[in-house]
Amino acid sequence: MSDQDRFDVVVSGGGMAGAAFALAAGQGGLRVAVVDAAPLSDQVAPTFDGRATALSFCSFRMLDALGVGEALRPRACRMDRILVTDGRRPGAATKPASSAFLRFEADEIADGSGGEPLGYMVENRWIRAALVDALERSGATLLAPASVTDVTVGPGAAEIRLADGRALTAALVVGAEGRGSPVRKAAGIDALGWRYGQSGVVATVRMERDHGNVAHEHFLPGGPFAILPLTDRRASLVWTETTRRAAALGACSDAAFHAHLTRRFGPFLGRVTVEGPRFLYPLSLELAERLCAPRVALIGDAAHAVHPVAGQGFNMGLRGAAVLAEVLAQAVSVGEDPGAELVLERYARWRRFDTAVLAAGFDGFVRLFSNDLPPVRLARDLGMAAVNRIAPLRRAFMHEAGGATGDLPKLMRGERLAA
Repeated sequence: MSDQDRFDVVVSGGGMAGAAFALAAGQGGLRVAVVDAAPLSDQVAPTFDGRATALSFCSFRMLDALGVGEALRPRACRMDRILVTDGRRPGAATKPASSAFLRFEADEIADGSGGEPLGYMVENRWIRAALVDALERSGATLLAPASVTDVTVGPGAAEIRLADGRALTAALVVGAEGRGSPVRKAAGIDALGWRYGQSGVVATVRMERDHGNVAHEHFLPGGPFAILPLTDRRASLVWTETTRRAAALGACSDAAFHAHLTRRFGPFLGRVTVEGPRFLYPLSLELAERLCAPRVALIGDAAHAVHPVAGQGFNMGLRGAAVLAEVLAQAVSVGEDPGAELVLERYARWRRFDTAVLAAGFDGFVRLFSNDLPPVRLARDLGMAAVNRIAPLRRAFMHEAGGATGDLPKLMRGERLAA
């Protein structure tokens, strides 16, 4: 096997989490290869991924440190306010009719966030485009289209077999392919999880009036209806319904979809028109039982795929990528084997508790707000009203959503990894 096929790290999956990790690992001085089943250019097509991501301000600091923030900034829309309401009726509301609402304001935590917004909304295709462009300039070896078919772990390295017959060796293999990760399965790591019986219908809309950088999340018995601000007087809609109703929305005519949307959206931002295709995403929880195995580590949705109710899935993936890259860079700097069990356990220990707590919290939140039983509704409405009136608790939620709590890795503090 030639030196061209030997790497410190092979990343299986060149999506957003895998690409961000590859950039970070390269910045930390590791020799990296990225393997993806699709050409990376396909990931930037408008029809590949219709979603937008709420990037916490700490996640955006990490992207700045990786050299992609400048390309994303013109595409990023600030979220200066988030309004969460609970109700039975469709229609977004600027003035909730009851105390069952939460209002989060960026100004409340400006002292601790350096004046950052609560987050930035960016369409996934622009995030993918910026990451792919940076990867192509990074010096990483890009193998796409290609796919991992087998991982064999030896005493000093792992051998990675690709579908085209090529073999690579690496000190570490990182599974970043998302749900159903082949690397996770090859490592014998089981996953816990379940389906929610819900799907998210995602579409981009243009509005007659400006959204004012306000994100709305309106909870109905079928699931949340989120209006997430984008640049140029547009918004990304995440319309959660039961699986059957979501499938009907995805398959109906444009005229029928617009009629349902107008009724659900309400009149507060004027006339709304749909731009581009609709996308349908089944919703489930998938949590790996372990974050690592001999010469294997998991990041992103391969490690923890959660409900999008709080918009934290990719932020969790970025934090995991930042932690793993920092741990590996530190190991290499002192002559350690980056795939050694003790090194990988540092990564797992750093991320294990945070991952489990957040996944459990999001799951509980989904179950609480997808339940219309009167006692449950009363309890959550009282809880929302209490949080809204307790400023320190409200600020704590905002700092958590901004990714500014816990033991932050360097990249999420905006610091580059030393090469």
